[in-house]
Amino acid sequence: MLRLGLLSTARINRAILDGAARTDRVEIAAAASRELSRAREYAREHGIQRAHGSYEELLADPEVDAVYVPLPNRLHHEWTLRALAAGKHVLCEKPYSRRPSDVEQAFDLAGGSGLVLMEAFMYRHHPQMRRVAELVSGGAVGRLRTIRAVFRFRLDDEANVRLQPELDGGALMDVGCYCVSGSRLLAGEPVCVQAEQVLGRTGVDLAFHGTLRFADDVVGQFDASFVAPRRQQLEAIGDEGSLVVEGPWRVDWGGRVLLQREDEVEQIDVGPGDPFVLELENFADAVAGRADPLLGKADALGQARTIDALFRAAETGVSVVL
Repeated sequence: MLRLGLLSTARINRAILDGAARTDRVEIAAAASRELSRAREYAREHGIQRAHGSYEELLADPEVDAVYVPLPNRLHHEWTLRALAAGKHVLCEKPYSRRPSDVEQAFDLAGGSGLVLMEAFMYRHHPQMRRVAELVSGGAVGRLRTIRAVFRFRLDDEANVRLQPELDGGALMDVGCYCVSGSRLLAGEPVCVQAEQVLGRTGVDLAFHGTLRFADDVVGQFDASFVAPRRQQLEAIGDEGSLVVEGPWRVDWGGRVLLQREDEVEQIDVGPGDPFVLELENFADAVAGRADPLLGKADALGQARTIDALFRAAETGVSVVL
């Protein structure tokens, strides 16, 4: 059983705690907070054996094999490097970084140290996305032509970490990264991008709209926003049909997978699965040498390169070639 430490008491931990409770391959062994009293209270609340009053103490804990890093975006790289230097495997919340150099440095350090580093895009582990990718690559919609992706919800609290520029907040980093990831899964790495962003009072993008040009004349467009009603969708359009995924990113919100060709619509059965359980099990299996991590350096680097190019395109108003 992989002994996992939580690097903070962030609200996002809830899904990892629930996932660990549903598998016999991962145990939440410790939790850390910058205040020992908070760490102890959190550990009691969630039945965690050990509590630490600093992140450094958790990284020094010999009873912890790996850490989950759910910190704000800007802190991912710093604390991943510290965890790797302490000999811990790392599951880092998405997106790892908007800077490709960060990704290369961290994954090279992990690889050179014999450690596993994995980016926590939980939706990729659900059977739904594997089935969708198989259908598209297998020609279910014919030759792929267009990808449309949406992920948005309203966020009005300016104190939220998602809206803090010094923490790499913004709609692209929080929800747009899913649209980028899903588009890349279906079409490969983009060759150039265009983008528009709408900035809020804190200086981060409240809405981000991107166009991704892929090889073979495939074009993807996405809409990521904190200023529009909640919605998610991924659509792959080919010359023979279209595949609509109504709940691609947050499967728990519900939604069908529909394959439409001519006037016929078929609902695709994708099977059940808890993406957080599957993510944790893949991470544990990778640490144990039983499997490769689903999301390794190549995927994380492609993600960071695309996000970096999108920000540059939005800031300059011109297409950016990757």
